[in-house]
Formats: sequence, C-alpha cells, structure tokens
Amino acid sequence: MSKVHPVILCGGSGTRLWPLSRKSYPKQFVPLIGETSLLQQCADRLRGPSATPYAKPLILTNEAFRFVVPEQLMEIGVDPGPILIEPEGRNTAPAVLAAALHLASVEPDAVMLVASSDHVIPDTSAFHAAVAEGARTIVQRGDLVTFGITPDRPETGYGYLKLRQTPDTSGVAVPLDRFVEKPNLDDAKAMVADGSYLWNSGIFLFAVRDILAAFDQHAADLVVPVRQAVERAQSDLGFLRLDPKTWNTVQDISIDYAVMEKASNLSVVPYAAGWSDVGSWSAVQELSNPDANGVATSGEVTTIDCRNVLVRSESPAQEVVAMGLEDVITVAMPDAVLVASMDRAQDVKQAVAALKAKGAKQAESLPVDHRPWGWFESLVIGDRFQVKRIHVHPGASLSLQSHHHRSEHWIVVEGTAEVTIDDQVQLVSENQSVYVPLGAVHRMVNPGKVPMVLIEVQTGTYLGEDDIIRYEDIYARN
Repeated sequence: MSKVHPVILCGGSGTRLWPLSRKSYPKQFVPLIGETSLLQQCADRLRGPSATPYAKPLILTNEAFRFVVPEQLMEIGVDPGPILIEPEGRNTAPAVLAAALHLASVEPDAVMLVASSDHVIPDTSAFHAAVAEGARTIVQRGDLVTFGITPDRPETGYGYLKLRQTPDTSGVAVPLDRFVEKPNLDDAKAMVADGSYLWNSGIFLFAVRDILAAFDQHAADLVVPVRQAVERAQSDLGFLRLDPKTWNTVQDISIDYAVMEKASNLSVVPYAAGWSDVGSWSAVQELSNPDANGVATSGEVTTIDCRNVLVRSESPAQEVVAMGLEDVITVAMPDAVLVASMDRAQDVKQAVAALKAKGAKQAESLPVDHRPWGWFESLVIGDRFQVKRIHVHPGASLSLQSHHHRSEHWIVVEGTAEVTIDDQVQLVSENQSVYVPLGAVHRMVNPGKVPMVLIEVQTGTYLGEDDIIRYEDIYARN
C-alpha cells in the first residue's frame, strides 16, 4: 500500500468559540489548548509515525486563509503539499471529492486520511495505531473507514455511529450499521448504555479509487462540476485555486449525507484514547486541566471561591478577576467579553447572530487583522485619526499603494524598514520616523531577518481599509 496521504480540511468559522474564534481568524489558527494552534497540532500529528511517515499533507482552505496556513505550518517545520483554495465553502463532500480527484491525478493508488484541522487528539501514538488498523481494513475488505469515539457521557452535540456488534477493547474495525443524527438527552443515555454506539468523529480513511467509486455511485451530481473545478484550477503563487465558475455551482452537502450514509462497505475503527472537536467553551474547559474545583484559567486571571468555571484573558494587559462564580464561562478579549452560563456553551453562536444583526464588527472581525506580510492592530480610533501597531515578517513587503483620504506617520520601534515614498527610497531604523503625504505612492518592506514593528498614525477624513489603491503586490491581491 502507498503512503497515507493526509487531507486537512481547514475552513469553518468556529462561531461557538466566539469571541476568540471569529470569521476573520477562526479557532483552527488559535492556540486554544497549549502553545500551538489546532492546525499546527493537527499537522504535527499527521506527520505519521517515524517508522512509516505519511506523505505531505494536502490542505483545503479558502481565500482568506491561504497565507495563514503555510505560515503556521512552516513555523513548526511542516512542508505542506498542495494547498487547494476553495472559492466558497461547499461543505465536506465537495472538498473531499476535490482532494480525491487531485490525488488520483498524481497517485491513483493513494490512501487518503481526511481530518479536520480543529480537533484535539492528545495520544498521537494511539491515533497512528488506529489509522494502521483502518489501513489493514482497506486492504482486507476494500471498505471506506471512519473512526468512532468511545463515548464517556451521553453527549447531545455529536452524531453517533451504530455498529453491527458491540466492539471489544482491541480496536479492531467493526462493520457499520447506520449513522444516527444528534440525539436528545434520553436517546443519548440509551445509546451510551447500549454499548454499540460510538461518536462520529468525522475522520475518514479510504483508498482514492474506492471513494471516487462511491461518489460515482451515490453522489454522481457532484462529480462533474467538482472534476471540472479541479481540472480548470489555476496555479497562483504556489496555491491551486479551484475554478470558481464551476465550483460555485456545486451543492453544499456533507460527505456523511452525500456518500457515507448510502454506502454499504463501511467499517468503523473504535477509538478510546481521547478526542474532542473543541466545539464549545465547555469542551475547552475540560481540555484545560481544571483544578479540583473545576476551575480552568488562561492568561492574566485571578479566581476566588469559584467552581466549575472557565476564565480566560486574551490580553497580557488585561487582568480578569472572577469571584464567587459557579458554572460560568468568561472569555475577555480587548474588544469583546463573553460571560455565559456553562449549560449554554452550545448556544454561543446565537450571540454571534445577534451581534451580526445589530451590525457589530466584533461578530466576525478581530482587532488584530492578519495579512500575508504580517498583521496589524488598531490601538486607538478617533473621528479623524487612527493609531495602529504593524508587524511585518522578515523579508515581507506591503503593496505599493496610495490613499485618497489619509496621510500617515510611521515610527519604527523594532527592526528596520525600507520605505518607498514616490521616487525616494530610504532605510528607517528604530526610533526614526517618516511622513507619507496624502496621495503619495508608498511601500514598506522589511529587509531584515527579524520582525519589523512600527507605529502608524493615520490622519484624514476617511480611515477605512478600502481606501487603498494598489499598484504592485507580491501576493497578487486585487
């Protein structure tokens, strides 16, 4: 059998973990548990065991994150394989089909392991052993394999897998009887007591040939447009951009509905070594090593006489004090604070919807805006001025641009900037400043090997991010 080819699905908005996870920078890119992001943990796990390393991961993401993904992977020394850009999110079935079609064009005998970028699986060795069992099942039976999590509670937030027999503790694959939708609490209790039901992890393993045959049989209407989107894909700065015209005609549907619930050749590998889709703040609390009183904290936090709480401060300059709380979630960001009852953890997305309805920018956008060259943060905003902190990666460059409505003052506080203003190019070092007049064509480059940080003071009648005329851009942004 060929190497296992990881396929990482890296879309999604993670609204249930607002305010830390937002549409502009969702939970897979955030260090929710530990020092690295969920995407980095996933990619590290999918390097495979040292004896049989996996192939480079194939990643599907969207336009907004095309530079964030490789940046985060390179930080942990993972060299990604192809990165496919979805013009719009179309759920997991089209994404898996596009990955399978791409792999079929380069390695028809490949085995693909499909995983979400935002899951937590603490025991990497046990996970690799489960994948090896799934691979044996593919060789012996030619089945499509999914991984079922042994439930430790009657959870209503997950779908379930009904097995044809009660699994033993050996981890051997068992034939699947049927998929079960998210149950009510009474049904969940009955399924856990039954012993033949597992949580549906949404992780899959199959031979490329087998999953393509399954799509042909059960979801033929997806095959033609997705194949055209892959065949007409355009290479763009190392990314493979799926053809938007055909992709946008594809049905929005999950792989469970499109294929897996209809296929008869399915097996489940039971997995009991720990897993979470980190789908709520209550899940984060469980994964954050709470103390004997159920208190889990992160950042600059002080708790007094609290029980069963999660308290997080996401700014080192912001001290959060919780006193006498029980069964409460508190997450403090510089621009938004969530305070919620623990039993409403699954309902946080309702808060996001309410914020969107009132037009609050906090619904989808963070105060830190990530760009291909680095990031910026708005520190102070007034009627006719704005102060930003701008971080530029080594060797990175902002676009050559001008503005209709604002002028800018730049003060370098770390590193050195190469600044272009009209026909003049100069180096601006720490503690030096430069003025960019309204209408001047300008650019900022970090020529050094360390990050460059500057403070930008904008003044003018309009300070929106859309007041940019780009003349040149190494990142090919329009």
